[in-house]
Amino acid sequence: MDLMQNMLNGFSVALEPENLLFCLVGVLLGTVIGMLPGMGSASGVAVLLPLTLTLDPVTALIMLAGLYYGTEYGSTISAVLISTPGDGAALVTVIDGHQMALKGRAGQALAIAAIASFVAGTISVVFLSVLAPFFAAMSLNFGPPEMFALMLLGLLTVGGIIGRNPLKGILMAVVGAMIAMVGIDSQTSTLRFAFDRAELYSGVSLVAVVVGIVALAELATQGASGHVKPIRTRFRDMILSRKDLRKASGAIGRGGLLGFIIGVLPGAGPTLATFFTYGVEQRIAKDKSQFGHGDIRGVAAPEASNNAAVNGAFIPTLTLGIPGSATTAILLGAFILFDIQPGPQLFEQQGDLVWGLIASFYIGNILLLALNLPLAPVFASVLRIKYTYLYPVVLIVAVVAAYAVSSRLFDAFLAAGLAVFGVLMKQHGYPVAPLVLGLVLGGMVEAELRRSLAIGDGTLGIFLDRPIALLILGLAVLLIAVPQVVRVLRRRSSHGLSEQPEATRTGADA
Repeated sequence: MDLMQNMLNGFSVALEPENLLFCLVGVLLGTVIGMLPGMGSASGVAVLLPLTLTLDPVTALIMLAGLYYGTEYGSTISAVLISTPGDGAALVTVIDGHQMALKGRAGQALAIAAIASFVAGTISVVFLSVLAPFFAAMSLNFGPPEMFALMLLGLLTVGGIIGRNPLKGILMAVVGAMIAMVGIDSQTSTLRFAFDRAELYSGVSLVAVVVGIVALAELATQGASGHVKPIRTRFRDMILSRKDLRKASGAIGRGGLLGFIIGVLPGAGPTLATFFTYGVEQRIAKDKSQFGHGDIRGVAAPEASNNAAVNGAFIPTLTLGIPGSATTAILLGAFILFDIQPGPQLFEQQGDLVWGLIASFYIGNILLLALNLPLAPVFASVLRIKYTYLYPVVLIVAVVAAYAVSSRLFDAFLAAGLAVFGVLMKQHGYPVAPLVLGLVLGGMVEAELRRSLAIGDGTLGIFLDRPIALLILGLAVLLIAVPQVVRVLRRRSSHGLSEQPEATRTGADA
């Protein structure tokens, strides 16, 4: 009864004309910002935060939250259409989404992304409303050992995105983890792999890497390929068949659930959620042959996970004052600027604000679906512009994005240098996604392992004393072992079947 009353109060706040207008403004701006290569939700919220300081706190937070999940869909648009994700979380969508676009199914890729985002977003908001106290208490049990186990499990999902050559995929994941170690070690203050460049003391910018290796490398590759036919789509091209919907429905449900759970964990964020979900979806699929070649499940699962993780990230932010992702860390700063202290008392002291914000998530998801389903062909028609006109604009935006995050020209030059590396990777068949996953999780894995060892007096026995960490590590072992066992059993089974006719013939001759 209390929950129902709280939600009714929340909707009465969220549906006020001013709040409704700024929710619409937030999702619109988010979609546009998300389309810009390398910009991402964190950069978008950071840029627009100063503009909201004159607004009422609940109105400002509703707008910024709308911008947050709006950018997640906007980044999907550029990921599908031109293989240049606006945000790291959309990198996984490139794998199958862009392949669908190349096969003339750009509209369907965008349509299933919008539907998956809406369904998973709506369900995850229900979870957010009902399960916030439970998940907040559960996340309190996640110390360094549990976080290390979780990050390691996420890193092992590289198996689902390594492509046809496992050795190349694993090598790229290692390279990404090595890049994550550049800069000053937070534990010992030792300088590592900086080559006496002050710009590298704080590490390598993820945006610079994504812009360089993904966006600029793709532009260079497409530009060198000569006459590439533009991707075209019409509204009728967006219509999804019943077969597509049935095929994607399970992926949407699993992606939404996994994304929400991962999003609740402090620091995990939507990027880890999408990588993890894609890996799980590929492993459990009966028919894996189409993954990486335009499988609709490869779009539905990460897009559902992405949106659900965004909502899940608000649980530790609101209930514990701990950011669930990089973007919610900036939103946490917005709370502080408005003199609002997130934490266990927030729901009691600022009930109208909290429930108004949560209710706005329902409204924002409806607005995104209403806007993006009919407008998807408009976004897709961007590629009717000749690439000779379009790519220079994207190139400028990408370089500016690399510069804008830290306001350093070094990052723009770094992105340009990494573009050369990215082109060489493409030419020799080295996958990009494992490198980005290694970069995202490598530093986290190292930091949480060292904290765990500090707690356990330098021994690994600390993991045996933590049931949750032990359970997650057990899942990690199974993630490695089960595919190998299945492969061996299949090989033996096929070998036995191949020998059976010969044995039968021998018996008949006798």
